[in-house]
Amino acid sequence: MSPQSNNKPGKPGGKEAQPLIIAKTPAEEQRLKLERLMRNPDKLAPIPDRPKEWNPRAPPEFVRDVMGSSAGAGSGEFHVYRHLRRREYQRQDFLDKMAEKVDKDLDYLDKVEQNKQAADERTAKRRKKREKLKQKKLMAKKAKLETKNKKEDDADKSSESSEEEEEEEEEEEREAEDDAEAPSFIMGKK
Repeated sequence: MSPQSNNKPGKPGGKEAQPLIIAKTPAEEQRLKLERLMRNPDKLAPIPDRPKEWNPRAPPEFVRDVMGSSAGAGSGEFHVYRHLRRREYQRQDFLDKMAEKVDKDLDYLDKVEQNKQAADERTAKRRKKREKLKQKKLMAKKAKLETKNKKEDDADKSSESSEEEEEEEEEEEREAEDDAEAPSFIMGKK
C-alpha cells in the first residue's frame, strides 16, 4: 500500500490532516476563521440567515378545557392555569410591542418626509437666490455693454458727423476753387 495524503486508509487523495488549533482569544478565533475561508477563495462564504422573529402561539380557536372557579380543582390545575396565563401575557406584550414599533416606524417615516420637504424648500430658496444673482449679473453686463455701445455709437456718430462736415467743407472749398478758376461767363456771373 502506498502512502497517502490523508490518514484514512483506502481513500486516495482527500483532505490533509489539519492540526487542531484552539483559539485562546476572540481575535485569534477570528483569524482562524479568516484563514479557513482564504484557503479556498473560490468557495462561497457561508452567510447565515437572519434569525426569525419570535411570534407567540396564536390563541386557540376552541378551548376544550375550560377552567372554572369551582372548588375541588386538583393541584395540577394551577400549573396549567399558570402556563396559560403566562402565554397570554406574552402574547399581549408582543402585540403591544408590535403596535409601538409600527407607531415608531410611522413617526420615523413622517420625520423623514418632513426633513425631505425642509431640504427641498431650502434648496428651492437657494436656487431662487442664485437665479436672482445670475439675473442681476446679466442685467449689469447688458447695461455695461449698452453704455459701451452708446459711447461707441456717439463717438462713431460724432466722428461720422465730423467726417461729413469735413467732406461738406471740402466740397465747398472745391466749389469755391472751381468758381475762382472758371471764367465768369460760364458761371453766369457778369
